[in-house]
Amino acid sequence: MEPMQALYTERAFPVFQNRVYASREEAQSCPTGDIELIQDLTSGLVRNAAFRADDVIYDTSYNNEQATSKRFQTHLDSVASIVEEQLGQRALIEVGCGKGYFLELLQGRGVEITGFDPTYEGTNAAIHRSYFNPDTGLSGSGLILRHVLEHVPDPVKFLEQLRDANGGKGLIYIEVPCLDWIMENKTWFDIFYEHVNYFRGVDFENMFDGRPLITHSFNGQYLSVVADLAKLRRPTHDERHRVSFPKSFLDGIEKVGAVEGPLVVWGAASKGVIFSLMAERVGRPVDRIIDINPSKQGQYLPVTGLKVHPPQEGLAGLPDGTTLQVMNPNYLAEIRELVGPRFNCKGM
Repeated sequence: MEPMQALYTERAFPVFQNRVYASREEAQSCPTGDIELIQDLTSGLVRNAAFRADDVIYDTSYNNEQATSKRFQTHLDSVASIVEEQLGQRALIEVGCGKGYFLELLQGRGVEITGFDPTYEGTNAAIHRSYFNPDTGLSGSGLILRHVLEHVPDPVKFLEQLRDANGGKGLIYIEVPCLDWIMENKTWFDIFYEHVNYFRGVDFENMFDGRPLITHSFNGQYLSVVADLAKLRRPTHDERHRVSFPKSFLDGIEKVGAVEGPLVVWGAASKGVIFSLMAERVGRPVDRIIDINPSKQGQYLPVTGLKVHPPQEGLAGLPDGTTLQVMNPNYLAEIRELVGPRFNCKGM
């Protein structure tokens, strides 16, 4: 058995926190899995040792699209600029392009790009409803991998496969959540079953020879990495980089239990799903959850079975001064503008 350090444990989290359900009963009986975060002391990487890959099959019912938010659109514009500056505008490939928003954003900027994603539902001829592999017969001067690597059981092997599928070369842009940010801010609602891996900047320094370009984006929540696939290597643990997981990581859940009045959550994506689950487990279930994503509205969240309301419906009947728990503080300004002065918008 490989040496490892235990970091964090939770039980019965939804296997898909980004899948919504047509009925409360279906949502409450959804598949679940356990969280056993460990640091592998051979590679130095952090992963969920309880993850079962056979549980996780992505299809068209999976929805992780955040582009309905103006704030997130601004983030995507900044990422598009990085891609153009570092990878160029020709012969790019986006692996795991989701619903195609970012790919089409690049197309609108004149970028020549092909996408691959089995969950794609649209009609863009540049997107293949399949995985990128050597059988596609395509290669790119640059690859884009946004919020994919955290979902892959063996991330280094996956990158090796992408490198080989791309002829052993090419620059790659990688975007993943930042574990250092999660630990520093004690965002217990940012740990998900879907995310097998949790990365730090130093992990990518260990994965690539030379000096990959590593920056933080989305107000520090994400790591943005530009690296050369030809310089990929197997990482090894350095004791100087042992993870120190905060013992007080879950302290914030006590504040949820102390909320007076209705507990109203704004954001039915990953953070909102886990927040609602953990709130229910400490005896303070969420009363109402709101989201601007039309594909989530009227649907039900996994495990808790909470119904997702559009803003007007979700705010109806709430007393003036009700606190809205905004799951991502990056969206505070636009939500305050949308709801006006009647409510107190509080970032988590």
